[in-house]
Amino acid sequence: MTLVPSWLSVPEVAERVGLPMSLVRRMIDDRDVLAARVGENNAVAVPEAFLGPDGPLHSLKGTFTVLADGGLDDLEILVWLFTPDPSLPAPGAPIDNLHAGFKTEIRRRAMELAL
Repeated sequence: MTLVPSWLSVPEVAERVGLPMSLVRRMIDDRDVLAARVGENNAVAVPEAFLGPDGPLHSLKGTFTVLADGGLDDLEILVWLFTPDPSLPAPGAPIDNLHAGFKTEIRRRAMELAL
């Protein structure tokens, strides 16, 4: 997926957050982060932007839930989060705005999308 600038494999996520790979896989299963199969090896990977200094962004899980409840599948959620939108408060895509602290605005827009 070309919208996502950087992907991390499960071992790379484990190293970055200091957890065993089994717990990273559980994070994926619990939808703390979304993953997709990417690259030549079709390996499971997580967008690097989903991680903050202490692990997954706390604002992601609820945002995933709102978007999924609105009928979006995981691929559509990834596309929505990484598609630039000039009308957002901070430059860039919804994921950039989550990093900038605009969780309420992003969730409001996600709810509007669901209607």
